[in-house]
Amino acid sequence: MKKWFYPLGLVTLLGFAALYITFTSEEMVQLDRKMSELLHGNQFITLFHYIGEQKFIVIMMLILFAYLWIRSKNYRGMLFGLFTVGVGNVLNQLMKKWVERERPDIPNQLESFSFPSGHAMVGLLYMFTIAYFLAEHQSNKKIRVLIWIGALLLTILTGLSRIAESRHYATDVFAGWMAGYTWFILVAVWYEFRKNVFKKNIR
Repeated sequence: MKKWFYPLGLVTLLGFAALYITFTSEEMVQLDRKMSELLHGNQFITLFHYIGEQKFIVIMMLILFAYLWIRSKNYRGMLFGLFTVGVGNVLNQLMKKWVERERPDIPNQLESFSFPSGHAMVGLLYMFTIAYFLAEHQSNKKIRVLIWIGALLLTILTGLSRIAESRHYATDVFAGWMAGYTWFILVAVWYEFRKNVFKKNIR
């Protein structure tokens, strides 16, 4: 990954903290309202909520694990995926219970809490994890860039789908992206440190 990816993790951590402190403020409430009015009912965007569903994520991660095992028996990479997506999902649930923000008031609303959005957070985690390993094994720089652009676009659309369906407020989604990226970077730092230690030991 590019070196600037790492300090950006600190920026997103601070951004998450700022959203946690201010999401009930008048400015943030206005932002939530405007984003809801802008996206509500958008049929194209709502389609992307499917790729943030738990079953789809499990299938994609199993495919990634098979790829890592068949290609290079990269067990540490498989652990990377368990940390990012598995532990990341647990962290998301813990944060929701900690904050206890109610979801938007619509008929047949989900019963779980709202802040931060799981689709936004875990969606980012699994798509960035897949992009990380696909790009790691790709020598062509243009293709690496396209992989990351694709992961970013899908992450954005998956998060926005929750606003379009009124399942989450915009601030829930923004917080999910920020928390997800911060956790992704923390796990990536661990993974790359261990990989470098392993390379030194086999020299």
